[in-house]
Amino acid sequence: MLCATNKIEVDVVPDTPKTRSQGSSERTRTSSPSPPPAATRTAAQAAELALDEQTARSLRSHLPEVAESVIAAIIEEVPSYSAPFQGRMGRVIEQAVRTSLDSFLDAASAASASGAREGEQTSIGVGVQAAEQLGRAEARAGRPVDALLSAYRVGARVSWREVSRMAVAQGAEAATLGRFAEVVFTYIDELSAASVAGHNAETHTAERARIVNLDRLVRSLLVGAPETRLVEAAQLARWTPARTLTVVLVAGERALNTAAMLDPRTLSLGEDLPPVRGLPAPDRVAALLVPDAGGRARGALLDLLSGRDAVVGPAVPWTEADRSYARAVRAAVLPRESGTVLDTDAHLAQIVLAADPETLADLRESALAPFADLTEGSAERLAETLRAWLLLQGRRELVAEALHVHPQTVRYRMGQVRELLGDRLQDPDAVLELVLALSARPS
Repeated sequence: MLCATNKIEVDVVPDTPKTRSQGSSERTRTSSPSPPPAATRTAAQAAELALDEQTARSLRSHLPEVAESVIAAIIEEVPSYSAPFQGRMGRVIEQAVRTSLDSFLDAASAASASGAREGEQTSIGVGVQAAEQLGRAEARAGRPVDALLSAYRVGARVSWREVSRMAVAQGAEAATLGRFAEVVFTYIDELSAASVAGHNAETHTAERARIVNLDRLVRSLLVGAPETRLVEAAQLARWTPARTLTVVLVAGERALNTAAMLDPRTLSLGEDLPPVRGLPAPDRVAALLVPDAGGRARGALLDLLSGRDAVVGPAVPWTEADRSYARAVRAAVLPRESGTVLDTDAHLAQIVLAADPETLADLRESALAPFADLTEGSAERLAETLRAWLLLQGRRELVAEALHVHPQTVRYRMGQVRELLGDRLQDPDAVLELVLALSARPS
């Protein structure tokens, strides 16, 4: 497939949200008027052909037919272009092929041979520059460079077949045809190399932009940005929203290895995590946002994380990921053994109790004030017994079993507790305060 001028190339791939998200479309579509060095070889060889004016004019009159044949062949032989080339893009590319062939014939004609090295090299060079930009455009459109290279090969074959047939009809010599073929395929090699370079450059640029946009998306999710902003951020990052997200907190140095085991759509943020209201920002911790890990899938996630220090928040709608993050951060302060996974769904009461440490400390001090004059050991034993008594609804045998003491010991201790608390054990509100106070451990 022969390339055209910059103006034609700009129209080849319509601007889409995906294209605009990269922020580089305008920057990559401008070019210098001087030809790149890679075009010099093609231009020099084309000038040596020196086609007579009659042959050049005859070939030029058939360029529309050649361009149509090129597009038809590409549609048939390159699946990636079968749909795009059916509509407006196909008509634009057809014009691009026609224009390229026309400038190519200009470079090869005897009338322009004397000025080819100075003038027509610019035309050939612009074609190579346009090929580089076309490679960038294909990268933005999400098509692999292999498809473009295949289109070039098909275009070169069809163009050469049609043009050589017409040249023979005009009486062109065999030696001229041989040189013509060499120039055509040299040009295709240069166009291909330029497109590969452009595709690679745009891919790297797009990937860098995507990383930045993914970072913005994750931060927006964790701070609870409005849904409209989240949807826009997901589009810019080219991330397909999941039904739910589950936030997993892991040690920063283990984030990459952990993420590698999870769904490929998992989002991550490894530094400068945002703070949660009432708590400082997590330090040396990474947040992984795992898609669709609710319901039965949660068990599989917990199994995958087994043996790692991790805190797993609840599965929530993806636009509410900040809730999962906040709960995971609050749960991270709970005591746990090294190398264990803390499932927040299984520790809701403890998370509630840890949500406001200062208020809980005041409640504990108030509810257990009658124990204040006891020795530390006595107060601890009575508090432990009272807690078990309340949670086990006063069943002495079960309390004794839980505390590993004799039932008579439980009876004796509860007698002391009743003397200290009086009728407070008959007051539902007081009992609730005692349960909360005794369920928390002193800081």
